Amino acid sequence: MSFTLSLIVPCYNEAGTIEVCIGKLLDFSREQPFSLEIIAVDDASTDASARILERLAAEHGGVIKVFRHEKNRGKGAALRTGFAHATGDFVGINDADDEYDPRDYLIMLEPLLAGKADVVYGSRYLRPDTRRVLYFWHTWMNNALTRVSNMFTNLDITDMETCYKLFRREVIGRIAPLLKEERFGFEPEITARVADAGCRVYECAISYNPRSYEEGKKIGWRDGVRALYCIFHYSAHTAPLPMQILIYLFIGGVSMLANMGFFIFGNYLSVPMDYAIAGAFVLAAAVNYVLCVLILFRHKARWRTAGELFWYGVTTGLMGLIDFGLTRALIALCGWPVLSKFTASVAGFVGNFLLRKWLVFPEKKRG
Repeated sequence: MSFTLSLIVPCYNEAGTIEVCIGKLLDFSREQPFSLEIIAVDDASTDASARILERLAAEHGGVIKVFRHEKNRGKGAALRTGFAHATGDFVGINDADDEYDPRDYLIMLEPLLAGKADVVYGSRYLRPDTRRVLYFWHTWMNNALTRVSNMFTNLDITDMETCYKLFRREVIGRIAPLLKEERFGFEPEITARVADAGCRVYECAISYNPRSYEEGKKIGWRDGVRALYCIFHYSAHTAPLPMQILIYLFIGGVSMLANMGFFIFGNYLSVPMDYAIAGAFVLAAAVNYVLCVLILFRHKARWRTAGELFWYGVTTGLMGLIDFGLTRALIALCGWPVLSKFTASVAGFVGNFLLRKWLVFPEKKRG
């Protein structure tokens, strides 16, 4: 079968490994029945990386295409540039650090060629093979982030942070324009986008020869924190119901406490009861909105449709009436303002979650 494999090679200050890495890609492709397209993106390197890439492109005209960022932007940005210029039937990623073996792409291509997969991840943790032992905490962080990502995407993958990801071009062509992460947050973001698109995902065991920080490894603990944020940011709004409930337990719980707190403070200041009830709800609704924008519905913060804005207003108004009416009725019934407000806040907690999920932000059916 004749096809073209495009491999995106993001590069930043990898003069010590980039030529070896490109050489391995060229060697691996010479014996294969398909064509190889190498898209190298130099991310404003300050060493000799750009010059090496330009020389290699001149020596292997047509196979290697080089693009350069004038300002360092990060791996995610370099990959977006590469995706935009890839023309192959399948598009993969190959870092310039020489930690991976390109021959593993032959295994990863199999489920794509068989028509069984849209995306294939190369997992460093599937094969119990001989390996170089380095950093416990680095491996632990990778495994932990993968598990958290799986909880939100409902994918059962073993290595979300792997470099080796292979896509059908039409799949990455749809996803790439949505990508936003500039640095290593690309990994959880692309995984969230793949899950959200309903792609068929396969995993293949690959080899891995990690390098140390002394040898040039760049990813650090800050990138792990960012990855955790990206999992919430890009996956929370489509997470399975148990995870959405856990997230909303936090958002709704904080909002409920805000409602109670503002109401008690209003009573302390001798604010008239009707104003205290209504004012506390309005302030709590504002807290809830901000938390939803920051955590759960940030992708909707600008209200993509008039319908979303309309139904959000309807939901807020309805819950406000319920909060006010139930609080007033319970006060008249039992005479305990704080307990009455607490009961109304609990009712609002449940009602707000149900209305947000099924009315304001209904899950879209995948076509």
